[in-house]
Amino acid sequence: MIVWLNGPCGAGKTSAARELLDLIPGSTLYDPEIVGQGLRSMLPDKRLAEVGDQQDLPSWRRLVVDTAAALLMETPGPLLVPLTLLRQEYRDEIFGALAARGIPVRHVLLHADETILRTRVAQGRADLAPDTDHDGPVGDWRPDPVGSYASALSWLTRDAHVIDTGSRTPREVAELVAAALRDGSGSCGIVQTPEPTGATLAAGVLFFDERDRVLLVDPTYKPGWEFPGGIVEPGEPPSSAAVREVAEELGIVLAAGRPLRLLVLDWEPPRRPRFGGLRLLFDGGRLSAAEADRLLLPAAELRACRFVTEQEAATLLPPERYARLHWALRARTEGCPVNLEAGEPVPARD
Repeated sequence: MIVWLNGPCGAGKTSAARELLDLIPGSTLYDPEIVGQGLRSMLPDKRLAEVGDQQDLPSWRRLVVDTAAALLMETPGPLLVPLTLLRQEYRDEIFGALAARGIPVRHVLLHADETILRTRVAQGRADLAPDTDHDGPVGDWRPDPVGSYASALSWLTRDAHVIDTGSRTPREVAELVAAALRDGSGSCGIVQTPEPTGATLAAGVLFFDERDRVLLVDPTYKPGWEFPGGIVEPGEPPSSAAVREVAEELGIVLAAGRPLRLLVLDWEPPRRPRFGGLRLLFDGGRLSAAEADRLLLPAAELRACRFVTEQEAATLLPPERYARLHWALRARTEGCPVNLEAGEPVPARD
């Protein structure tokens, strides 16, 4: 198990984690900042200059998970991780990857009022005390770490068990965290989707509303919006997999006589660490307002869904998924499926 102590600079994450070592037998302190230090010493300066924060590095996010899994093979656990995660898509990616490995996460948010946080951050910058609680070298701090935290509070308070550290000692905070863990608080119910070991076949379905906008879903276990659908099981017809997935994800039961017309077949090339594979998109047709109102979202798998225009989809979908949607919409209009490779139409050969 992982106990992820989230919160802004100055909330007391590291101090509380050190106290927890005494309260939770077998626990180990795991600071992913060490992963960042290693990457900063190895990656070219040009690459480092391209990102504003080490968390923007895909390699950092993957190594945080890989290192956690490796440590849990060597220690009885749990791992105590005092690290600020303020971008929800990065939380999704890291916690989702841990869930895929069968590693449960308890998400605890250590909170303090803005005035207290700014005082602590200013004090930490002034004297650089050895036990100052921060998430990296002072030079790497964001210009306004407290402001970034305030912007993330809306989703953090939905996802985590909150403990106010403003007037409490690190020991008192640690005791509250330990009590919350005994009560089962902070459990992250992200769906456990096993990591693929090779190329996969996936089938998605495009649904449209009465304004011809397309339905997208927001998975809890990976970053970025997505199409309803999922991985085709061995021996399962792709269209059957699509029908099964939308029933599980959205509660949409497609009638036996309701055809699923293929819009796009896209070969996704392997790009480490992904294996790629074939991606199919089917036309699920138009949902009435009443049908749209009855959509059901499993909380452990999907956070939200929404109908969007193609222009709005371009701001929500990763580039490869948006390219797939772009051509699927044209195939729907023209009545002819499109064969893509890496998001580009395959030219006809004589």
